[in-house]
Amino acid sequence: MKRVELIDVSKSYDKQVDVISNINVTIEPGEFFVLVGPSGCGKSTMLRMIAGLEEITGGTLKIGEKVANNLSPNKRDLSMVFQNYALYPHLSVQQNITFGLDVKKMKKEEQRRKAVEVAEMLGLTDYLERKPRELSGGQRQRVALARAIVSETPICLMDEPLSNLDAKLRAHMRSEIRRIQRSLGITMIYVTHDQVEAMTMGDRIMILHEGKIQQIGKPIDIYNYPANPFVATFIGAPPMNLAKAEFDLSASELVIGNALRLSVPVDDIGKLPRQSMTVGVRPESLHPIAPETVAEDVFHVEVTNVEILGNETVFSFKMGEEEWMAKWSGQWHIDIGDRIPVRMEFESLSIFDEQSGELIKKTIDYGNYVKQQEVSP
Repeated sequence: MKRVELIDVSKSYDKQVDVISNINVTIEPGEFFVLVGPSGCGKSTMLRMIAGLEEITGGTLKIGEKVANNLSPNKRDLSMVFQNYALYPHLSVQQNITFGLDVKKMKKEEQRRKAVEVAEMLGLTDYLERKPRELSGGQRQRVALARAIVSETPICLMDEPLSNLDAKLRAHMRSEIRRIQRSLGITMIYVTHDQVEAMTMGDRIMILHEGKIQQIGKPIDIYNYPANPFVATFIGAPPMNLAKAEFDLSASELVIGNALRLSVPVDDIGKLPRQSMTVGVRPESLHPIAPETVAEDVFHVEVTNVEILGNETVFSFKMGEEEWMAKWSGQWHIDIGDRIPVRMEFESLSIFDEQSGELIKKTIDYGNYVKQQEVSP
């Protein structure tokens, strides 16, 4: 296992504008590290710089204890899985898997043994003699993964390997890749634009936007405590609801979107900025309530759209100039145009500085714990 370290790394194609700038991150040995962000944010470029397929304009890349800026790709001791799989159509599955070993002049018998081992691990044993055109998309993806695994390099790079698969197969391959990574103990750096993949696969994730790091951390920490409004809306489905807000000192109330007034607890009054701010709340933090219930944190909304998904119901409504969404567990009989009561607690709000975007108030931790039973000897 090897550590990968990027120190003040930047990339420019015209020596004037950086497409990636000031990247500082250490990816620990054996870690599953995910680079995530919208299209064009620079995540694939960063992966290609680590692989040696793109030149590093500025900064230092270290792989293990070596500075790798000028190392050729074949000397970086890593493997890579591409989005389009990059299989050789005229070679069999076994030959595709062992192609890198053949280049290394490994004995044929040893190549065959390794191919059989990794094929069994990935469920490809029955397909070793087939050509790529005879395989499904998921099977081709597994062949590309097998080729990376069989090389036994301590670092594996993956560039959106699941983007060509259907939703069900993607979900299966997410758990398969994660299982393999754990069993082999390799360092994996995985690029995706899909925040669900990032949340479910990564030990840590890095969110990129316009070539700059927005936040690095554990997926659940980033979900609960987004560093800025961009992260708040990028991570989560549906995304966090945002609106402009101001603090009314005379009434000790937060005025959200000129449409809702929410009481501020005494202990929090001194923590709020006196100028305008951006508030955010997750759709699942907007709670249902019985119509006859009277409480300060209840407000009525007019439904503008409804999505009933079976296990949950998502509906939209206007909050000032913004459209917000609420997500309630289970099936709710709600129609467009209905006025329904919704409860929102001050503790569930994330508050961001309007100018810098910095998170200045965190939401409450809603995490649950499973009670462990003691087993008698």
